[in-house]
Amino acid sequence: MDNALLDARLTRRGFLRAGALVVGYATLGGVPHAIGTAEAAGSSALVNAWVRIGSDNSVAVLIGSAEMGQGVCTSLAQIVADELQADWTRVTFEFAPAAPAYANFVTHAQLTGGSMSVRGYYAGLRVAGAAAREMLKSAAALAWGVPASACTATNGTVTAIVGGVTKSMTYGALAPAAATLPVPASPPLTPDSALRFIGHSLPRLDLAAKTTGAAVFGIDVRVPGMAYAAIKHCPQLGGTLAVLPKKPSGATAIVGLDNAVAVVVEDTTWHAIQLARNLKPTWTIPSSVADLTTATIMTEAKSLMASATPAIAESVGNPAAAIAAAKLQLDATYDVPYLAHATLEPLNCTASVTRTSCEIWAPTQAAGIVAQTAATLTGLPLSAITVHTTFLGGGLGRKFEQDFIAQAIRVSQALMRPVKLTWSREEDFGNDQYRPMALARVQAGLDATGAVVGWRNRIVSPSILFQRGWVGPNDVDSQAVDGAIDLPYGFATRAVEYVRHTAEIPVGFWRSVGFSINTFVVESAIDELATLAGIDPLAFRQRLLANDARSLGVLNAAAALGGWNTPVPKGHARGIAFCEGFGSTVAQVIEIAGKAGSISVVRVSCAIDCGTVINPDTVAAQMEGGIVQGLGAALWGKMTFTNGVASPRNFNGYAMVRMRNMPQVAVTVLASGGFVGGVGEPGVPPVAPALANAYARLTGIRLRSLPMFTAPRSGD
Repeated sequence: MDNALLDARLTRRGFLRAGALVVGYATLGGVPHAIGTAEAAGSSALVNAWVRIGSDNSVAVLIGSAEMGQGVCTSLAQIVADELQADWTRVTFEFAPAAPAYANFVTHAQLTGGSMSVRGYYAGLRVAGAAAREMLKSAAALAWGVPASACTATNGTVTAIVGGVTKSMTYGALAPAAATLPVPASPPLTPDSALRFIGHSLPRLDLAAKTTGAAVFGIDVRVPGMAYAAIKHCPQLGGTLAVLPKKPSGATAIVGLDNAVAVVVEDTTWHAIQLARNLKPTWTIPSSVADLTTATIMTEAKSLMASATPAIAESVGNPAAAIAAAKLQLDATYDVPYLAHATLEPLNCTASVTRTSCEIWAPTQAAGIVAQTAATLTGLPLSAITVHTTFLGGGLGRKFEQDFIAQAIRVSQALMRPVKLTWSREEDFGNDQYRPMALARVQAGLDATGAVVGWRNRIVSPSILFQRGWVGPNDVDSQAVDGAIDLPYGFATRAVEYVRHTAEIPVGFWRSVGFSINTFVVESAIDELATLAGIDPLAFRQRLLANDARSLGVLNAAAALGGWNTPVPKGHARGIAFCEGFGSTVAQVIEIAGKAGSISVVRVSCAIDCGTVINPDTVAAQMEGGIVQGLGAALWGKMTFTNGVASPRNFNGYAMVRMRNMPQVAVTVLASGGFVGGVGEPGVPPVAPALANAYARLTGIRLRSLPMFTAPRSGD
């Protein structure tokens, strides 16, 4: 994407250019059906994948997902290119506009989350690429007067023997004629054995632009006539604007919002931020903010743990009785804090609202929802709204949210001109949609052989889904119990209970969400049970997974990569953890060195089975990125609150993994095939428990609370 593209008004028809072939797929009754010709981009059918072939032989894959560093644009392009028999050197991508046509094939929504991009688009893109290939062959067959079966498509060219002479035409030359032909409903797919790109580590298509600075992130957007805005929120969560302050000198305008004030200037974002910081609005502060204090929230969690009536997330047999009768028993309580998203690119959005249109440029994970937000705020029909998804400088679930989008739209609407609104880092940390805190109690029993005879897990945590009105007050929040239910260990008697914490700290989706909480709890408890039984932690898990070949294979691969059964140097220890989620299975071995209160992470060894692997290098990179994020969260990550005021407010108090902290990381990718698993999120959950398990083996101290250490200040 370049600045010229950003300055253009893009519609679905605008993606069609002279001599271009567009192929799409719609989902009808759960079955993929081809629906398109050159006019298909204007169809209202649910299209989940598009391919555009230009007269210059270029192949552009229109991407409905957001690219936030996970490499999805390259992976999706590989899928199309393989079926299309394209020349990889001519393949690129474009971000699709917000439209039902570009909804995820599985989720039926145009948003990026849950590690669903490749999983959701894989089948549709293969069929769309195959359909385009067959249409190109049919166009060549008509031109040469031969059956389509006589034509062969390979590397961007169709060839056939006609009258004893070999003829050929490029895709670009065939595209105009092919675009007029019917789209085959069930094109033949390339046999897996003949795939050229799927399963190979092709270079990422976005790296050159990101390396040279040509890539356009939301923070880079410039449009003609644009003003700059910064935001100042009520410093206490839950507070609202009571009196709009006087417009400061140098400002073009100030705009009052529900819980904030926006300052608009003509020159720079920095100028707007400086003016916003010095504003002194009058706020209305609810009395309930006193309850938005970390100690109060934990006290309430403990009370709910002891006395609240839970919702039942999973129940098999009578675990309470089995545990009471067990030879050995574990009763352990774990807790994790609220976490900030702390994306590298701060929240920003550029909006241009007129009386008849609304155009938005945003680093968003939810382009389809952005369009709906704009329609609601402006009263305009969706046909009058255009959303340009830029590159994201990190998303991690935060850029799914609509608060910063809505603010930009409202400020532009007030001024009736383009406005780029940016949150300062302090506003970002202080007004996040935080990863929820949680308190969890595990009770379990072992028989004389060390087998788990009963398992009971009660989780107290705020509900992301309830805060959004998606579940009732007494319902199970699936995000809160992910990683605690449907465990591959399959305990014969088990119960998982959920109690909703009523704290009004805003919570949202954080990379791996409930898995980041519950895998720490479950895998720490599994290690504690192994210790109680006097069994090696790896051997204990191997027994639990004896009938699950796939999970056992991943566990053993991580153990071998991490040298689990080899001696460790003096002052070192290893921990292991396992997680099954997002359609994939991941295990990690972490080696640490040091002593109680002071450790370094030496090495992380990770194995993943995500089934069908599109780009092995991308899978490994996602595991590495998840490990880095998981380490920072486990070691130091923590947001605290005092009377509704969040702390810390910047990176100087919210430590991240730096080069000096970075361990060696090794990743092995197991390609078992037969399914497509997610890779964006499953690398995070095993980190914290593997680290805590290693610490327990090193020091004899079991840490049941995260983070493990106090965050060092900047420069420490």
